Amino acid sequence: MIKFNLIEMIKKVFNRKKTIKLGIYGAVNVGKTTLANRICMDWIGRTVGVVSEIPHETREVLKVENIDVKSNNKNLKMTVIDMPGIATTVDYKTFIKYGMNETEARRRAREATEGVIEAIKWLDNVDAVLLVMDSTQDPFTQVNITIIGNLEARKIPFIIVANKIDLPEADPDKIRDAFPQHIVIPISAKTGKNMDKLYDAIVRYLG
Repeated sequence: MIKFNLIEMIKKVFNRKKTIKLGIYGAVNVGKTTLANRICMDWIGRTVGVVSEIPHETREVLKVENIDVKSNNKNLKMTVIDMPGIATTVDYKTFIKYGMNETEARRRAREATEGVIEAIKWLDNVDAVLLVMDSTQDPFTQVNITIIGNLEARKIPFIIVANKIDLPEADPDKIRDAFPQHIVIPISAKTGKNMDKLYDAIVRYLG
């Protein structure tokens, strides 16, 4: 007769690590892919996407699974999802400024628009969000306000990431003042500054 401890089995079931789907959202060129790359390099030693000064370089949802973030003796398993940049409009002429011909620019604009739509649809599938903002820019934008409104309406927990604090013109306090009711973590995804504080917040508030 096989004996087993029912209590121990129950404990094992309920103590299994939950894996959350963490979406990285924000406007175009705020550093979403740089942040996704930083997280992936810190925990699994590889990058997820290509960083470029050209808008909408990330035009498809990029996923990296099995990332186990640890902070203060706690850990959180995540699937990191790097979303295309959100924009209210996508003009093909923008890409011509970066040396593309009209045919290529129109194709890029079409793909970028499809990426925005895909990112918005993914709001129904994520468990938590890092909302990235450029701390050198005015945070009161239609994109930021729209994303926050959608996250609040869906009751999706999120952290605002005030990125690019390595730049001399950065002012993360503007973001704190703009959204005082939300958690704001100032970081530099490029240099890694304050990433420990972001990981602590992720484990503490998004798990």
